[in-house]
Parts: sequence; C-alpha cells; structure tokens
Amino acid sequence: MKKLVLAVTIVIAVLLSGCKAEKAGKSDSEAKKLLLYCGAGIRPPADELVESFGREHGVKIATNYAGSETLLSTIRLIRSGDLYMPGDKHYVEQAAQEGMILSQRSVCYFVPTIFVQKGNPKNIRRLQDLLRPGLKLGFGDSKACAIGRTTKQILAKNNIAWDEVEKNLKFQSLTVNELGMQIQAKSLDAVIVWDAMAQYYSDYGDQVPIAREKNVLSTVDVGVLKFTEHKELAEKFMDFLVSEQGRDIFEKHNYRTTPPQ
Repeated sequence: MKKLVLAVTIVIAVLLSGCKAEKAGKSDSEAKKLLLYCGAGIRPPADELVESFGREHGVKIATNYAGSETLLSTIRLIRSGDLYMPGDKHYVEQAAQEGMILSQRSVCYFVPTIFVQKGNPKNIRRLQDLLRPGLKLGFGDSKACAIGRTTKQILAKNNIAWDEVEKNLKFQSLTVNELGMQIQAKSLDAVIVWDAMAQYYSDYGDQVPIAREKNVLSTVDVGVLKFTEHKELAEKFMDFLVSEQGRDIFEKHNYRTTPPQ
C-alpha cells in the first residue's frame, strides 16, 4: 500500500511539475510580444522595422495601423499596449500630458506636399490654386489623422479660409494612405500628403512642393506606453528605430531621418 501511495504521489508531482513548466513556457512566450500603435502613414517602413527587430530578437510585434487621433482614442479607451508611433509628435505629447507615456524619441520627419495627377493637368503650382473653382480635392480628416490636422494648420498659416477651400473638398480620409490611393484611382485632382507617401505613389502623381516658409513640418516620435508589461523590450525596440539599421530602413522607404532644412 505504501508503495502504491508513493507511486501515485510521484505521478501527481510529475503532472503538476509539467503543468507548471507549461505555464512558465506560456509566460515566457507572452513576454516576447509587443503591441505597437502606429500611424498608417508610417506603415511602409514600420512593417520592415517590426519584421527585422522581431527576427533578430525573437519577438512578435503586433501592429495596429490607423490615423493618429484614432489610435490615441483607442489607447485612452483600452489602456493597454506597449508603443505609440503616430504621424506627429503632437499626439505623443498629448498622451504624455495625460500620463500615458514613459519615454519618447524622435525617429523621422515629414514634409507636407501637394500631390497632383501625373503631369499636373490642372496646372496647380501653389496653395492658393486649390481655391480654383471646379477642382476636386482630398484632405485628411483633422479629427482622425495627423495629415488632416497639419493641413488645417498650413491653410491657416497662409490665410486660406477653410470655408473657401471646402467648396472643392470632395473627400476626407481617415489616413494619409487613402489620399494617395485617390490619386492612383484618378478620383481627385489634388491632395495634401506627407512627402514620403507621395514618393510611395510616385507612379501615379507628381509633387508640388510647398515653400518652406509656408509649410508646417512634422516630427514623428515614438513613445513607450505606461501600460507596457515589457518596458525593457519596448525601449529596445525604440532604440532600434533610431539605430543606424533602423535609420537605413526608414531612408530605404524615403522617410527622412534628419530634420528638413
């Protein structure tokens, strides 16, 4: 009987230790996962950055791509995740003011540009030309994405009344990517997008640069969220973004890693 009890005890101990090991293994696996909230306009380099970092460090990084304001609203609501990289540092600073950011770094820079159909058939040369009757324009929604907020700032800086330009406004997007798609589809005459996004759709349209003194440039920051359960790993990813390897990936996709002059 004692031998039987001992045998049963050993079997139970082995089973329990197996359960503990399985739970520990699951915990280790979970420790290798991050969630990045990322502005949709940064997706081309972000996809490669996430894949490269994940491969090198054995980390799985889930990405939520959307407009910057949309992402901020999601973070406020869910209050979880590890990193936030919107299309303008304004949103990271706003999150920081609300106590949701542990640390942040600048990773790249955007220059807004007017993007028109290939060959510029409507002969758009400056911001004021966007007021011309009959044009079909597309802007980002200022309540959803960074390019929308920046576009309104540019118009205000150049004393262009929203009511006037709105007469030609045929499309408002939730992300900057959708504006490039509208040029590709030949649905609009002109949009305002980031220069990097215009490069992405360069087969379908041409850039009409906005003079430096008339423009509003954007600095892109990434922030580590206070909700992270993997602070050290999140900071490693942030360091990777500003490393030589990270900068090379940004530049490969035509994203500026030095402040525009």
